[in-house]
Amino acid sequence: MALDQYREEEEEDGMSFLDHLEQLRWHLVRSIAAVLIFSVLAFLSKSFVFGQVILGPSKVDFFTYRMLCKVSDALGIPALCIQELPFILQSRQMTGQFSMHMTSSLVVGLIVAFPYVFWEVWRFISPGLYSKERNAARGAVFFVSLLFFMGAAFGYYILSPLSINFLSHYRLDPSIANEFDITSYISTLVMLVLASAVMFQLPVVIYFLSMSGLVSAAMLKSYRRHAVVTILVLSAVITPPDVISQLLIAMPILVLYEAGIMIAKRLERRRREERAAEDY
Repeated sequence: MALDQYREEEEEDGMSFLDHLEQLRWHLVRSIAAVLIFSVLAFLSKSFVFGQVILGPSKVDFFTYRMLCKVSDALGIPALCIQELPFILQSRQMTGQFSMHMTSSLVVGLIVAFPYVFWEVWRFISPGLYSKERNAARGAVFFVSLLFFMGAAFGYYILSPLSINFLSHYRLDPSIANEFDITSYISTLVMLVLASAVMFQLPVVIYFLSMSGLVSAAMLKSYRRHAVVTILVLSAVITPPDVISQLLIAMPILVLYEAGIMIAKRLERRRREERAAEDY
């Protein structure tokens, strides 16, 4: 928010800087309260959250594995069907299971409460925008939440099970058994899900950057090769050292990048039409 704009709004609504801080505090309090409420519910639903959601990708009857077996039967490719995951989960620390119960409950609470949290953030930010900017950003909460859940679902149903399958079958020597600590398993799962959810926000980021005039469709096109390399590097960092997993997360992000270029083109065309209407 520009200083002159802030002063004008301060004079209009009669709110001082401390009043704005107080307003921000209550937005944060409500957001944290929502996350805590859903976290407590997740903590109390241990059998479902842990048995079905958290540990789901570690079991061969998981939805993704069953779908892969159906595809395997339809295409006649037995290698696609995952019939075993040769690893066991252990807790090597006395507080390991309890701490992971707390951590996973907080993560589930954050994911479920994300639309409300972002709505609270948007309620604080939107009054600082011009009416034209607010109209252009209409539906931001819906689209940000939609992309967030799409990314989380992609990370949970596609990226996580394939990564877990790869890591469980990877062995330096047959004499070495894969016995994963519950802390490592949950950390990997959370990283894959949240990283996918964040990376799926790329069209929203491009939209706001284009709306503010910081990027253009021509610029995005000219840096397409750099974007491809950057996305592949980020995919390699996020996923295990498996080419298939890297490509699986890189492909939708590249598609979203192309969608961002189309969004930037549309915004530029709309801006030209508005200027032409004003000149007329």
